[in-house]
This record gives sequence, C-alpha cells and structure tokens, in this order.
Amino acid sequence: MKIIFAGTPQFAAHALEALIIEGHEIALVLTQPDRPAGRGMKLNASAVKLLAQKHKIALLQPRSLKQPEVYEQLSKVCADVMVVAAYGLILPSIILNTPRLGCINIHASLLPRWRGAAPIQRAILAGEQETGITIMQMDRGLDTGDILLQRSTSILNNDNANTLYDKLSILGSSCIVTALHLLKNEKITAVPQTKENVSYASKLEKIEAKINWQMNAEEISYAVRAFNPYPVAHSVIDGFPLKIFQARAITNTIGRPGEILSAKQEGIVVACGKDALMLEIVQKPGGKKLSAAEFLAGYSLKPGNYFTAAG
Repeated sequence: MKIIFAGTPQFAAHALEALIIEGHEIALVLTQPDRPAGRGMKLNASAVKLLAQKHKIALLQPRSLKQPEVYEQLSKVCADVMVVAAYGLILPSIILNTPRLGCINIHASLLPRWRGAAPIQRAILAGEQETGITIMQMDRGLDTGDILLQRSTSILNNDNANTLYDKLSILGSSCIVTALHLLKNEKITAVPQTKENVSYASKLEKIEAKINWQMNAEEISYAVRAFNPYPVAHSVIDGFPLKIFQARAITNTIGRPGEILSAKQEGIVVACGKDALMLEIVQKPGGKKLSAAEFLAGYSLKPGNYFTAAG
C-alpha cells in the first residue's frame, strides 16, 4: 500500500520500521519539528525523522497542519492510507479525508478506555492489570473513531511506564501490519466504540509526581511505576527532593504518613496513609540512580525521620 506516515517518538518509529520491512511504499513521513533538549539545548531530531532519513524517505516537519501548502503536499501523494502514531498534532478534517482509505491511528490502550495523551501512564496509575493496542479509523473526535483491530497485553506488577511503552511499541507494530493486510484484502470491519467504560488519559503534569504520603501504599506504588521515567515520583527529605524510581507496598505496617520506619539494605520503609512503601531505587539531585543499599552507604537516614510533600 502507498502510505503517508505521521509520528514522532520511538513508539512510532517501531511501527514505521515494521511497515518498511513489510514492503509498503512509504511515500511521505510527517514528524514534529526538531526540539531543543539536554543541558546544551541542542536541536534533537525525533526517532521517526532519523529512521526516515536512514531510508531516504521524503520528510515534512510542519508546525501546523492547517497550512494550505501542507494539504497540497499531502494530496499530491495520492496515498491509500495515512498511518498516525503518537504524532502530536491534530489532523484537520480536510487531511483526515485526503487518503483513499482515510487515516488510521495506533493507540496504546483498549479504547474506549484511556482516550487521550497518556494512556500508558494512566492505566498503570489506575492499578489496571491489562491494556493493549487499538487500531482505529480516525475521525474528528479525541480517539473516538471506529475500531479496526485490538490486541491486549498484561500489565505486570513490575511494569513501569518505560517497560510497558516498550511492550506496546512492539505490539503496535505487529497490529498495524496485520490491520493493513486485512484492510488491503477487504477482510476487516470497522466497529463503533461502545459508550461504556470511557475514560480519558490527560497529559501528565509534573505536580502529580509529588508523593502524598496520606495515600495508601499501593496507590503510591502505582504512581512510582507510572511516573518512571517521567516525571518521576519524588518527595522531600532533609530539605532536598529524592526521586523514587522503584518501590513496593508493604502490608501490615503502621506509622505516621511520611515517617521512615526502617532504613536497611533491602529498602527504606516509609509509612503511608495505609500500610508502607519500601523505596528500592532512588536518586538525589545531580546524582545517579542508586539502590537503597548504595544510597544509605553515603547518606544516613534513620527511623523517625520524615518525608514531606513540599518541594
């Protein structure tokens, strides 16, 4: 099939690579403009751009899709379909209707659950045990289009946003290849989304990553997993913010919320509104990620010390 591909991060690059390997004609790639990143704030190309350049595919990086010249370039391609994966720009109606078979989105949830910007993190934060990929025919709504194909995967107790992102990237690549094969052979039926179990995955805000020790330990452990690698759950101890990359809930423990109950090699145990949280991997400002044992070797924490939510 002749495809226009629109995407930006590694999640999308996985899908693009799968389509290239499958032998589809990628006539044009759209990706976000290069962004400044790192301490030097140098312009960084997206994962999709780097892959497109590697395969010498025509590339566009518009700041908006509302410009007439963008539509003209897309329409000249005469594509069969446009595949969209974590692109980051809203597609106007005129573009949705430009390819012969419309625009198809790879979404990292089992729609209508977790429509929106952060479905992977929101699923973990809610303590869910299953998520998946939806291949969807795009319409003007926010992830409201008809479903072409869905595949599920488990969310394991040790999954964080990073590991689940990787799993769904692989699953998404497989799903879009399958969906396009079925679409090409007219063996796929679009099914409207149900009106039940609709939820929205709003964009992550940094303030959400501040730990509220009044919450129960299990809920905080979900937050630690959901916010790894960004924006990273954290709390303040002795006046500095400590980032928490890995932790687990400990039951049948009592203490005042935020109180350190023990600080041993296996972990730093902190009382919560219910039960306690064992901190296993942490990071001080400007430092490296350390196991609890490594951290405690260079910094003394004692039972009775307190974490606070401020900072």
